[in-house]
Amino acid sequence: MTRTDGYFLDNRQTEAAEHFSAFAALFDPTTFRHLEALGIGSGWRCWEVGAGTTVVSWLAKKVGPTGRVVATDTDTSRLASAARPPVEVKAHDLGAQEPPGEGFDLVHARLALVHVTDRERALRSMVKALRPGGRLLVEDADPTLQPLLCPDEYGPEQQLANRLRQGFRSLLADRGTDLPCGRTLPRLLRDAGLARVQADAYFPLTSPACAALESATIRQIRDQLVTAGLATDQEIDRHLGNVTSGALDLTTAPMISAWGRKQ
Repeated sequence: MTRTDGYFLDNRQTEAAEHFSAFAALFDPTTFRHLEALGIGSGWRCWEVGAGTTVVSWLAKKVGPTGRVVATDTDTSRLASAARPPVEVKAHDLGAQEPPGEGFDLVHARLALVHVTDRERALRSMVKALRPGGRLLVEDADPTLQPLLCPDEYGPEQQLANRLRQGFRSLLADRGTDLPCGRTLPRLLRDAGLARVQADAYFPLTSPACAALESATIRQIRDQLVTAGLATDQEIDRHLGNVTSGALDLTTAPMISAWGRKQ
């Protein structure tokens, strides 16, 4: 995932693999549905931005041996297993570098654009990489659109969960992450010159993957929450126990998917 210097869910932390697995379980079906609707098929040339291995593998099967999938990220260590034809893995900074080629039939970015400081420039880069008639699909969360971890806040366990989620959002905002990213995508795609722009949102409720994602996130940011005075170690331990118990109806921020075509 391309990120600003302030992004603190480090891919090198031990919980990172749990994050990626939870993201895949939660969002791959929606991503694949949109990519299917865009018409992806044999021989397509695709650029996967901030690449995850499950999406890259799925794209590779769809485009087949006559296609091409360029998978990029600032840190490509997770993509080593995918680096075989038709997949080409490249280190690339979406916010600072020119696109890794042109004439793509499809460019896709999920949970990448939110961490780029100059979002408009990044979008122009992705659009530039498309052939005329090529498709762009961008997907990002919007934590301020639905800020609660437990929408049904009926007891102290749910109240604690929502307070810790608010603390997480405060840490993100302090590091310059633009929290209302997802809702702006349709406008930004139109401003970048795309036609036939559409968007929708996916909002999971009470999924085991939501619990896995929450557990991994809290363990990753535990020290920051305590240092900032947003929670105590005892509160964090109690919340993690509540998550493990399965008694909480947990959700995530809505994932906004927006897509359009280059004219």
